Amino acid sequence: MASTVDPLLPLSLLEAVRAVDTPKGEYEAEFVHELRNKRLGLSDTVFAQIKRYTEAVRRKQRPPFDEAAALAKLVGRRPDAEEVFREGGRILARQAYRTISPVTRRLMLSLPSLLSRPIALRHARRITGRYTEGMIRRVGSTILLEISHSVTLDAAPKLGGCTFYESALRELMQLLVGGVGAVEHVRCASRGEGVCEWRAEWRPIGSRSK
Repeated sequence: MASTVDPLLPLSLLEAVRAVDTPKGEYEAEFVHELRNKRLGLSDTVFAQIKRYTEAVRRKQRPPFDEAAALAKLVGRRPDAEEVFREGGRILARQAYRTISPVTRRLMLSLPSLLSRPIALRHARRITGRYTEGMIRRVGSTILLEISHSVTLDAAPKLGGCTFYESALRELMQLLVGGVGAVEHVRCASRGEGVCEWRAEWRPIGSRSK
């Protein structure tokens, strides 16, 4: 098992908790104060942990794997755990995508598929390797993401924690190539299949596929 994780991973989970727990629209200050006492994402504890992991990202300090897994299990106890995990995956993908230079991002979305897809695949492999300890490979018109050491494994009932990586893959491919087809969870360590694996349809987008 991996002994550490990239700090962006637990940070994305905490930011997802905060995002889901933040009320939408405008509310009276008294009501917001009441929410802060009831919703974990608005608590001083979560704020302090977000600050801590943000600093760890800046300093490139990797927290223990078990620490991140414990955080995932805490999220998994929530009735809206799947929603939080999905939001966390999206946040992770967006933050990781920003590590790609703006020039390269524009190229991937403007060049013909024949030229842009190899660039996108290279960055997808780098990002998943760094931030999830995962491995991406292309098989025909599909992309396969394999996670050997899932932080969210068994974190929530009915494989709810697995939606974290599924969401991250979907969002990342959307950002890299402007679109993605169906994403399917094809293997799961929780089912005794050794590793967790997701398959995404790398669907051609408009005229860029020509």
